[in-house]
Amino acid sequence: MITWWMRLCIVVVAGALVLTAAFVGVAPRIWKIANAHVETPVELPAWEGIAKRTYVYDRAGNEIAAYELENSQPVLFGQIPQPVIQAVLAVEDREFYNHHGVNIRGLFRATLSNFEGGARQGASTITQQVVKVEFLGGLERDGRYKLLQIIYALRLEKERTKDEILERYLNTIYFGNNTYGIQAASEVYFGKKVEDLTLVEGTFLAGLIQAPSSYDPIRRPQQSRRRFSESLDAVVDVGLMESVEAEAIKTCLEPSDDPDVVAQCVGSWQIPEVVKTIAEKKITRTHFSEEVKSYLLNKSNLLGETYQERYNKLFRGGLSIYTTLDPIAQGAAENARATQLPVNTAGIDTAILTLDSKTGAVRAMVGGKPFVAGRNEVNMALAPRQTGSSIKMFILAAAIQAGVQNNDQLDGTLPCTLPNPDDPENPFVIEQGVSRPLGPVDEMTWYSINCAFGRLSQIVGLDRVVDTTYRMARNLYLYPERNPAEREPLRPYGSFATGANEMSPLDMASGAQSLANNGVHMEPYYIESISGADGSVLYQHQDDGVAVLSPEAAAKTSSIMTGVLVSGTARRSPLEGRVAAAKTGTQDNNTNSWMVGYTPELVTAVWVGHPDRYLPMINIPEFVAVDVNKVTGGTFPARIWKATMDAALAGQPATFFATPPINARPAVRLYLPGTDCLTPVTAPPTETSIPAETVPVDPTATTVPTTTTTSTTTTTTTTTLVPPVPGAITDLNTTVPRGVVDPTWPVPTIDPTLYTVGSC
Repeated sequence: MITWWMRLCIVVVAGALVLTAAFVGVAPRIWKIANAHVETPVELPAWEGIAKRTYVYDRAGNEIAAYELENSQPVLFGQIPQPVIQAVLAVEDREFYNHHGVNIRGLFRATLSNFEGGARQGASTITQQVVKVEFLGGLERDGRYKLLQIIYALRLEKERTKDEILERYLNTIYFGNNTYGIQAASEVYFGKKVEDLTLVEGTFLAGLIQAPSSYDPIRRPQQSRRRFSESLDAVVDVGLMESVEAEAIKTCLEPSDDPDVVAQCVGSWQIPEVVKTIAEKKITRTHFSEEVKSYLLNKSNLLGETYQERYNKLFRGGLSIYTTLDPIAQGAAENARATQLPVNTAGIDTAILTLDSKTGAVRAMVGGKPFVAGRNEVNMALAPRQTGSSIKMFILAAAIQAGVQNNDQLDGTLPCTLPNPDDPENPFVIEQGVSRPLGPVDEMTWYSINCAFGRLSQIVGLDRVVDTTYRMARNLYLYPERNPAEREPLRPYGSFATGANEMSPLDMASGAQSLANNGVHMEPYYIESISGADGSVLYQHQDDGVAVLSPEAAAKTSSIMTGVLVSGTARRSPLEGRVAAAKTGTQDNNTNSWMVGYTPELVTAVWVGHPDRYLPMINIPEFVAVDVNKVTGGTFPARIWKATMDAALAGQPATFFATPPINARPAVRLYLPGTDCLTPVTAPPTETSIPAETVPVDPTATTVPTTTTTSTTTTTTTTTLVPPVPGAITDLNTTVPRGVVDPTWPVPTIDPTLYTVGSC
């Protein structure tokens, strides 16, 4: 049996060996310092800022997201309750306020305790632990490391007050479960703010500091309970708690089969068993918050020129990011998805995107099913899909800008065969949709007539239609310069009018915003401003917009599109007490359906379909049960749109679109040369008219061949071009040259009192 004097001898010998080893290790450096010719003071490395969580707020100031690498939430020293501070000192460094950075007595006491087999104690002071975290990371743990730790600790005590050092310690020390600092630990283990911690809770947290992974209460509860008992002994030893109270807590820590003990321990303090959050700060990741993060990291340089710089600022910079999201509009969109689209086993879902008509700010984003990391991350509000007839609003806007009027006549008879400019051997044949004979442009819009708009897109010029679409809808994800490998560009397909190109809800809403804002396009955006950890403004959104349509053209287009909600395809979904303009769309076989509509305040685009494939939405049992056999733009998309807009605009005064100017001329007939051929109405019935021929036009030429048709002959002459007059129609018997994107270039028309039109 080892007697006390034998243990004393062992301790003395061990201490001597430790001191000898330390001396041998540092002696050469001490000798070098002592013999240096120039003495220089020891300077501490820069005391860098503590990593801080970045918070994201909606338009109303509600916290909607937080970005962090390590859960670090610095607090002021005065916010930490004194009993908690005292508990940490009792467990970690009782002499903190008495030593000067290094505690020699503590070193020997720890050595003696460790040799005697008691609770293992560390020899480092709190100051030394701060030095280790702040200044010595990555250095090899040799004699030089220990010497630097001592020197830096002594120096730090001269440069900083005790409270400053302790504040730094309590804000940076690791407590396990990705928590750095006592505020983060308070939240994760107790779901509390640090100000609300009790002495017992502070004692528990103090016990974790020595080895947070070994004493993790969630993964190693037994070891955690044992360490907590040791920490309770420490606070009792310094007089912070009565031993009776500590023993009562210990008794209830261990599971028991004794009924008396169980009854006694009802409601007693227990170590945490699950990770928690502060109730009022519980945040769910959403498609919007994830897209804000992606935008700041990958799609902008608001936080720095390099990815690493942006990454560090976003996750460790303690930023305050104020976004455009409107909680009322977002709630309206989420509720519309939940109430207007029946839950179905087919997997049909919806995406909703709402913009501010005046600014382009994203007010609501529903990307389909809620965001779930690793399982459901695709944001359908940003996913391109075929548009069906909703794309017709861009064709209409381009036509109006080129001088077309609402009362100009257009043929919408089914079936129709139209040219396919990029594949002339395979003309574009339209056989589906509604057939409508010759009629005004506004009616063709209201009833979404495919043949009329297929013809109109080529009358206007497919290249010009594509250019107009890009200019009206330009955003982060849709622009003509984008790499085709990243996203398929918009192309001048003959089938443009029936939705051959793919657009996202954001694209469609972005285009409609240009109409709602009197022709001025504002690129959609997510962030109003960003403030640094010190409150300084790092970024403030500003955009003067770009005029992509004349105010008159925008007003005329909107005036026509209001009829869609009055007597057209969305007539069952008008808004409550206010005027709106809209366009529906349904892709072939009902695989995608759309509703895009707007008021002077808000724009909302709604898509309904299957997120993963082009599934025909026909005879879906849950939809048939509510009398929807085929999903079209006028069914669920229109209902979702109405529910979203009505709720988002509730309480706001109704406003009106700008009044369009009156028509400046009589109605004319719009026709497609080469497909629609002319016959003079005055031709003698006994003679055969020779159809007009279309002569290819060089878009770079200064002259355009025009065709004059008589009853018996066709004479081609060359006429010098007159510069196009905005808003005016010029008689032309040729198609718009390929490559021409001038918004005011005239379109081919005839006076319907002079000619009849038939198929060539």
